Amino acid sequence: MPELLLELFSEEIPARMQAKAGDDLKKMVTDKLVAEGLVYEGAKAFVTPRRLALTVHGIPARQPDLKQERKGPKVGAPDAAVQGFLKAAGLKSLDEAKIQKDPKGDFYIALLEKTGRPSIDVIAEILPVVVRTFPWPKQMRWGELSAKHSSLTWVRPLHSIVATFGIETEEPEIVKFDLPGVDIGDTTRGHRFMAPAPFGVRRFDDYVSKLEKSKVVLDPQRRKDIILADAKTLTSAQNYELVEDQVLLDEVAGLVEWPVALMGEFDREFLSIPDEVIRATIRNNQKCFVVRDPKSGKLVNKFILTANIEASDGGKAIVAGNERVIRARLSDAKFFYESDLKNWKGKSADDLLKKFDQIVFHEKLGTQAERIARITRLAVELAPLVKADPKKVEAAAKLAKADLLTEVVGEFPELQGLMGKYYALANGADASVAAASEDHYKPQGPADRVPSDPVGIAVALADKLYSVVGFFAINEKPTGSKDPFALRRSALGIIRLLIENSLNLRILPALNSVIDVLAPADEKGHRWIWGYDPNSKLSQRHQSKGVVESPQTKIANAVELQSEILSFFAERLKVQLRDQGARHDLVDAVFALEGQDDLLMVVRRVEALGKFLDTDDGKNLLAGTKRASNILSIEEKKDKRQFSGAPDEKLFKLDEEKKLAAAIAQVKTETGAAVAKEDFATAMSAMAKLRPAVDAFFDKVKVNDDDKAVRENRLKLLNEIREATRAVADFSKIQD
Repeated sequence: MPELLLELFSEEIPARMQAKAGDDLKKMVTDKLVAEGLVYEGAKAFVTPRRLALTVHGIPARQPDLKQERKGPKVGAPDAAVQGFLKAAGLKSLDEAKIQKDPKGDFYIALLEKTGRPSIDVIAEILPVVVRTFPWPKQMRWGELSAKHSSLTWVRPLHSIVATFGIETEEPEIVKFDLPGVDIGDTTRGHRFMAPAPFGVRRFDDYVSKLEKSKVVLDPQRRKDIILADAKTLTSAQNYELVEDQVLLDEVAGLVEWPVALMGEFDREFLSIPDEVIRATIRNNQKCFVVRDPKSGKLVNKFILTANIEASDGGKAIVAGNERVIRARLSDAKFFYESDLKNWKGKSADDLLKKFDQIVFHEKLGTQAERIARITRLAVELAPLVKADPKKVEAAAKLAKADLLTEVVGEFPELQGLMGKYYALANGADASVAAASEDHYKPQGPADRVPSDPVGIAVALADKLYSVVGFFAINEKPTGSKDPFALRRSALGIIRLLIENSLNLRILPALNSVIDVLAPADEKGHRWIWGYDPNSKLSQRHQSKGVVESPQTKIANAVELQSEILSFFAERLKVQLRDQGARHDLVDAVFALEGQDDLLMVVRRVEALGKFLDTDDGKNLLAGTKRASNILSIEEKKDKRQFSGAPDEKLFKLDEEKKLAAAIAQVKTETGAAVAKEDFATAMSAMAKLRPAVDAFFDKVKVNDDDKAVRENRLKLLNEIREATRAVADFSKIQD
């Protein structure tokens, strides 16, 4: 079957846009083909810095013929309706229509046939639309035509388009269409410097082969493989090891069409700088990889760069140029680092934090100084709960944000926290206090490590809890895909901190502590968050005049705020557990119970419940419990009352009632004791004892007995089943 080859050749496409551009091109073209009835076998997109390419194979040579019925007016309808139908259907008279029998009256039917067009003609209509509507985040006009408002826009000047279509065994045809200022045909170019001459291509295999000969590797993944393999070869040859960096590799592969890995070096004196600063400097400024000694794990004074050319001198000039730039950048980094060390030397936390009085964290939440003071208070409150030394926690919380004012973090924001640890250690701080500067930001993602030191845990929890409560309180909540203050990440971080460190921390009291710190209740019980006055150099509260500005945000109902945030944590926990293969409905079933705000216990309940429901006892008990709940719901709605309270044993007529009541009493005792010990596996085993009694009850007992007293008593017994299982979870929330 025929194949479409498409290449859009332009000036350099920014590396950050390339992957999405390839996906967009593939989706736009294939969606339009399918919409035109051209169902294909396969498609693949490729991107280099100068070209977007697409191959679509298995496209039929022409569209299928279409037959369609169009329903018209009733027989005997007014002439205006008939004429409108004939015109819309393209019929000359009613003789060309058919009559369809219908109980509501006979209707005219037009049978329309549309002959399929050659696919190349359809493609010729599709491609200009794709190019003109391509969703680049930023676009430009160029050349003489740019003066016209309707001129073509593209991410960079678009020079030519290759568009061919045809059967593999035959010479493909050029897809002909017009785009002013762009050459359209079967001609492209190779590498900008090593093979700039134009050459013709036929189909995809021919295109890839000729590009390779013209020093262009079309496939981004192959470029990555070449860079990684060559870089490892260079480093291992000197008994070193490449520090792999997938994000940097993706970016570098988007900057070159013919990757050539080269090794450079820098002065050893720069190795006195922390490894992370060296790496950030070389990575961010020159897009180069760093190298380490596999024995010590420390960086060595080497780096790997990726050139886009096979230079005649073997790359010596390219390496020398990169070495000059890196030397200058590392000199700056070394100066920043040493300046920071001097500025921290001998200073207390209070001295380091003075400037934070004049820096706004958020206009509705006050200054950074207020934020740090609040986090410190919270961390100290949490310290006993995570078995941390309160004094160390207080010292750590005060220092945790101090490095935000340093030169190195100003240059490399991604090193915040880490540099605070280095500076604190150099200034003689306790190891746990220093480590908390780095650890309190963690975990920042699913692959990031979770702090295990109690001091770091206390500060991390306080920092993240403050962010979540503070921004929820001022109505800056995540919406849809938008989460500007990374509150979802903070919530997931709290969840991982608690679960992976096996910490029993009740969220609701913790949230209440945050609210008390953020907005203490006044004498009338009102809670106000005092923000920062943006119209003054410094918030009036911090001026010597003692004038207090008007409050900006009122927490109308602290209980509702806590409930809303707890629901937010529940949703995040569902995401976390779902990623681990657990069922989200089990999380709902556990959270439905009153007072379930100990996330570690929720997870353990969910795990035990999931295992129990995988057994026959669990499945059958779930079915029985749901049956009981359904009957109760119907009867409670009918009687407009709840059937709560203990059933009367004197009204039991059948042995199955008595046995069920006895089983419920036993299960309540055993599950209660097990839950109190947080032994949920034993609680599930105890609940399994209900199954035979429940099965027998529904098999032998008629719930809606003619005797009203007996009926009510049996409904109370059903309620006891529901209450017995609620010791572990609300079974009504569990999906079958």
